[in-house]
Amino acid sequence: MNDELEFDGQGPVLVVGGYGVVGGEFARLAAPSWPLLLTGRTIERGRALAEETGAGLQAWDLADPKPFQAKVRAVVGIVNDPDDRVLRAAIAGGVPYVDITRWTARMQRAATVAALLGPTSPVLLSSAWMGGVTSLVAAHLAAELGGADTVDIAIRWDLDDRAGTDSVEFMDRFGLDYEIVRDGQRQTIMPLSEVRKVRIGDTVTKVFRFDTPEQFTLPLTLGTATATTRLGFNSAAATSGLLMVKRLGFFRWGRGDRFTSARRAMLSSPGEKGVALLRVDVTHAGRTHSATISDPAGQAHLTAVGALLGLQRVLGTDGQPALRGVGFPEQLPNPAVVPDLLAAHDIELQISREAVGDRVG
Repeated sequence: MNDELEFDGQGPVLVVGGYGVVGGEFARLAAPSWPLLLTGRTIERGRALAEETGAGLQAWDLADPKPFQAKVRAVVGIVNDPDDRVLRAAIAGGVPYVDITRWTARMQRAATVAALLGPTSPVLLSSAWMGGVTSLVAAHLAAELGGADTVDIAIRWDLDDRAGTDSVEFMDRFGLDYEIVRDGQRQTIMPLSEVRKVRIGDTVTKVFRFDTPEQFTLPLTLGTATATTRLGFNSAAATSGLLMVKRLGFFRWGRGDRFTSARRAMLSSPGEKGVALLRVDVTHAGRTHSATISDPAGQAHLTAVGALLGLQRVLGTDGQPALRGVGFPEQLPNPAVVPDLLAAHDIELQISREAVGDRVG
């Protein structure tokens, strides 16, 4: 294949995977500021959204070797790019690039590929939870404290909300052990382990560990000695059921393509209304600051906001200089702006300082 992306400072923002649940939210957020070019496997699926947002429309099936060509000002990846096809084309064309859909191992590979190719335009790998929003908030709290010895993230997944295919792809990782950093030492642990109850907003949620990219990046970028991300559902029965399935060994013997639909069906939701709710605790030198993030517009909207902030970051249009080289969302020159960036999209951020008695852990 010979994909060709060419930088055009007056061209559209290319949204790869622009037809899906998160892609639609992103297109509506970005359309007032930039012309858009939406791509996906089937043009017909994107026609209504293109008409709504005034975007261009073009087919790009990443599984099809047919070459793709476009002149664009930036690329936002909102669909899995398993062979780094979009990444390589963006770097070759000198096009600023944001990706929000990689699990940890693929993000590590993307960072390596990008470093080897020597990009001349920014490459932001923003696949931390909710398009990098968790990492942005962690960076803000760390700046307040003067460092981040530990970062604990707890997520309350709303089963009544919308969830597309790529949004629940992390279910495929529940059968694979993964690497963490605890007390400065790298260890391998099992997903769905270290279960505990955490107060997230006004609710207590049972949460368990799972693999997310910020657990890899925060020790590198913020010097965090222990980075933990846990997930739980707004339904206690659903959480208990998933943990039971794990004890029965499904995520071990149910790996592979044969059981992909069964795994993802556990979280794929036809719901239309839910709330994104999560908590970030940062501790440094014995002091803890805690933030509760709430988006009444839902999880897809919060993820799309993360992607939008990433686009602003690589284009240098968020009041901060554009990212240089390869980076992660928490590498902000001025983390103090994070609350204002989120508030501009009606995302509630409540910060408690010295929240020792109620923190995750």
